Amino acid sequence: MLRELAQDLVDLIFDWGYLGIFIMMAIESSFIPFPSEIVLIPAGYLASKGEMNIVFIMSSALSGSMVGAFVNYYLSLLLGRKLLIKYGKYFFIKEQTLQKMDDFFIKHGHISTFVGRLIPGIRQLISVPAGIAKMNIGIFSIYTALGAGIWALVLTLLGYFIGENQELIDIYLKQITMVVLLILVILSSVYIYYQSKKKD
Repeated sequence: MLRELAQDLVDLIFDWGYLGIFIMMAIESSFIPFPSEIVLIPAGYLASKGEMNIVFIMSSALSGSMVGAFVNYYLSLLLGRKLLIKYGKYFFIKEQTLQKMDDFFIKHGHISTFVGRLIPGIRQLISVPAGIAKMNIGIFSIYTALGAGIWALVLTLLGYFIGENQELIDIYLKQITMVVLLILVILSSVYIYYQSKKKD
């Protein structure tokens, strides 16, 4: 039922064209988790038929993702710290914990934001600690755009080359997700190694 509701919503959004993609990706990137694959894979398929332009799809998807990320970032920046200071003690979060998070994002915010944007279930949430920690907005924007852009391109190309074969799409999407996670583990391991070498 949920899948049918989501499909009806996507059909409605596609009636709006690129604006619809922008809106859906802004929603997906904010506090309302929405699977981007049900938007971008069909968009890629339409591009393969000549009904949409892949450059405009990417522009709409990336700009929407950035808007959603900024919503999370600025809400967390304005309200997150105040709420955690006031109510954090009920969740065993102390002010020292916030200071440690600040220090972490000053040193490692770029890699954390980039990696987080590529991990399912985390990509929508990575903007929250970045906002609370007052991460540099320029660095946040660059690495958010990189991570969101890569994921959007993967999904769009998947739809472009595979089309309506849902079974094949599911298989390839799982494989791609596993490969991306493996690459991120390797990238994170290399980053941690070089960071530890700097301390020596």
